[in-house]
Amino acid sequence: MLDDANILITGGTGSFGQACAAAILRRHRPRRLIIFSRDELKQYEMSQALSVKDHPCLRYFIGDIRDRERLRRAFLGVDYVIHAAAMKQVPAAEYNPFEAVKTNVLGAQNIVDTAIDLGIKKVLALSTDKAANPINLYGATKLCSDKLFIGGNSYAGNAGPRFGVVRYGNVLGSRGSVVPFFLESRATGTLTVTHPDMTRFWITPRAGVDFVLQSLERMAGGEIFVPKIPSMRVVDMARAIGPECAIEYVGIRPGEKIHEVMIPLYEARNTFDCGDHYVVMPAFRFFSPAGGEASCCGRPVAEDFEYRSDTNDRWLTGEELLRLLRDL
Repeated sequence: MLDDANILITGGTGSFGQACAAAILRRHRPRRLIIFSRDELKQYEMSQALSVKDHPCLRYFIGDIRDRERLRRAFLGVDYVIHAAAMKQVPAAEYNPFEAVKTNVLGAQNIVDTAIDLGIKKVLALSTDKAANPINLYGATKLCSDKLFIGGNSYAGNAGPRFGVVRYGNVLGSRGSVVPFFLESRATGTLTVTHPDMTRFWITPRAGVDFVLQSLERMAGGEIFVPKIPSMRVVDMARAIGPECAIEYVGIRPGEKIHEVMIPLYEARNTFDCGDHYVVMPAFRFFSPAGGEASCCGRPVAEDFEYRSDTNDRWLTGEELLRLLRDL
């Protein structure tokens, strides 16, 4: 589907964007691959690894999803959009709430409107487990963003772009995450953990990119795709990374949960088990997906189903974690 296509990645210089761009260039022959982001330094650094000379289809496009006119210019002639731009640091969002809303909510609206106006074929937005039953502003803005993208199918009508969402957990090794923090802190002899029972969902960058590209191909519009991924206690992760280090518990930070949820109880009635992933279909359907129910390939889950990091049936061991980190 992506061969000879024009593809744009918002937030393209982030951890996901760089991994996704590299995967697309390895596996496909796009006509254009547009890296859309607002940081010229990150674009310069990324262009050293993925140069226009080696990959003539690449375009590095400075812009902000808050700026609808610039977004409109970037979207001209584009077939598929992968939306990864976000303000995602929980403390930063709490301290700068209006800025988080401008990027995560109003930016999402700009993408929906521009995609409809310019006839984009598909838009797939990246979400987070923090959008399910949110307790912090970041999660709340991403829940709002998810609903804007799902509702965008109704705005587009039967002939318009199709919008979908991918929701997954923490990415191993991503910038600003706990794994780099633990790796850097080992030299001090002490690793700080917020709570001894805290659990999180974990996915590797490669698995995240694979799941996004698969979901982009299979989506018919209106779905939230959720991969089946393992959980791990944060303290077990710390002990695996720094077995010789002392563990210091510092308490839960504002806006944190002890356990994360990817499919809350209220979404169970619209959730289908598709083997290696779940699909949450839209509760409200005012449009007819172009592919019918093609993306909804599984069986309905139980009415009391909830996909939580503490009741997950898949868990990472310390040895498995270290093996995954070596392969990053």
